[in-house]
Amino acid sequence: MSNAAIIIIIIVAVIVVLILLSKSIHTVRPTSRGLIERFGKYNRFANPGIIFLIPFIEHLVRVNITENMIDAGLQEIITSDSLNAQVDAQVYFKVRSDEEDVKASQYNVFNYMVQIVALARTTLRNIIGTMTLKDANSERGKINSALYNNLSTETKSWDWRLSVPNLRKINLHRCPGDNE
Repeated sequence: MSNAAIIIIIIVAVIVVLILLSKSIHTVRPTSRGLIERFGKYNRFANPGIIFLIPFIEHLVRVNITENMIDAGLQEIITSDSLNAQVDAQVYFKVRSDEEDVKASQYNVFNYMVQIVALARTTLRNIIGTMTLKDANSERGKINSALYNNLSTETKSWDWRLSVPNLRKINLHRCPGDNE
């Protein structure tokens, strides 16, 4: 074998080793926790720091444990006095940092960010739909409390902590052409 062939083999071997090293070393930041899956099945929990994985066999799922805010989005709700109200709300929550809660946030619900928005919107429709527009505007604390209680109950198996649901606005929605 010639010297050129040996050098090429060594260069290829070094490149393969560097690729394997880059795939095996990961970091988990202090604001996250990690779930390590081996062949798609949960294997172990990862606290902040440097994590070593078996390349192409293990996969790291990072979970943000800081306070998150999601916007439930502007929606139209018909109140009990048959008026169209535009309602907007926000929900603040965080995934707890222990292993069981981080696992539950990933494995007990599919895409919890989307699910909480849908649940918050549905709950707001149910609560405000039973009130008049005047009552809904004057009883925001009652609406926030009912929203908190309902979301806490419905998401108990997700193992995350609901901080504050916040009803941002309730406005009368006038359709174009409505008489003033």
